[in-house]
Amino acid sequence: MPLTGTGDVVAKALSAGRGVGAFNVIQLEHAQAIVAGAEAAGTPVVLQLSENAVRYHGSLAPIGGAMLAVAEAAEVPVAVHLDHATSVELVEQAVELGFGSVMFDASVLDYERNVRTTAEVVVRCHDAGLWVEAELGEVGGKDGVHAPGARTDPAEAAAFVAATGVDALAVAVGSSHAMLTRDAALDFGLIAALRATVPVPLVLHGSSGVADEHLAEAVRHGMTKINIATHLNQVFSTAVRAALAADPRLVDTRRYLGPGRAAMAAEVTRLLAVLDPAVVG
Repeated sequence: MPLTGTGDVVAKALSAGRGVGAFNVIQLEHAQAIVAGAEAAGTPVVLQLSENAVRYHGSLAPIGGAMLAVAEAAEVPVAVHLDHATSVELVEQAVELGFGSVMFDASVLDYERNVRTTAEVVVRCHDAGLWVEAELGEVGGKDGVHAPGARTDPAEAAAFVAATGVDALAVAVGSSHAMLTRDAALDFGLIAALRATVPVPLVLHGSSGVADEHLAEAVRHGMTKINIATHLNQVFSTAVRAALAADPRLVDTRRYLGPGRAAMAAEVTRLLAVLDPAVVG
C-alpha cells in the first residue's frame, strides 16, 4: 500500500472522535511488529522514529529506509513520522528520505525562540508537503513539556499554533515520558479545554504511563494522536527474556527476537482497540 500521510490518518481520526496509535521504532523488528499489529486490527497506524533512535543507528537512512519499506508493504495505511527532532538538519534529512511528517521539539527554548524556530521548520516542511507536530514546553524545565506537574495553558497553546502554523500540538496534561508504571493521572478537564481552544489535533506524549481506561478517556475528551514507546519496549523485552530463560543455550537471535516481535504485535493490536472502539482487539 502506498505510504500514507500522517495528517490524513490523524484528520480522519479527529473527525470520527477516534484515537490514532503512534508507536516508536528502535529496530526493524519493532516496525514489523507495529505493522503486523495494525494489520490484525485492520486500522491505520503511525510508525515513529525518535532522534535518540537515529543516534543509536548512527544515521537516519538505514533505519528510516527500513521503516518506509515496511510501511509501503503494509496491508493497512501506515504513516512514517520523525519524533522529537531537536535538530533542523535531522528534519531536513527526513524530508529528503521521504518521511510524511516530523515532530520538531524546541520545547527547551524560551517561548519566543521556540515560536521562531518552529515557524521556520514549518515553512520548510510545508513546502515539501510534510505535516508538522510541535511541543509547547515548560520554560527551563529539564524534562521539557512533560516535567512532573507541567501543564499547557490553553490560551498560550492557541497563540502558539497561530504563530507557528503547526498541524498538531503535543500538550502537557499529566503524562510523563519513559514511565515504567501505568499510573499517570491525566487532567481530563484540561484536555477538554485544550480541545475547545486549540484548532489543531492534540497529541499525548508519555502515554506508556497511562492506564487503558484513561487512554480511552483521553481520546473521548479530545486527544487524537497517542504516542506509546516504553510500554511496548517492556512487552518486547519481557518476551525476549522469557525465550532466553527457557533455553540458556539459545544463540540464534531470530529465536528470541521473534517472540519479542510477536508479543509486541499482539499488544499493538490490543492498544489500537483501546484507542478506537470500532477495532476488535
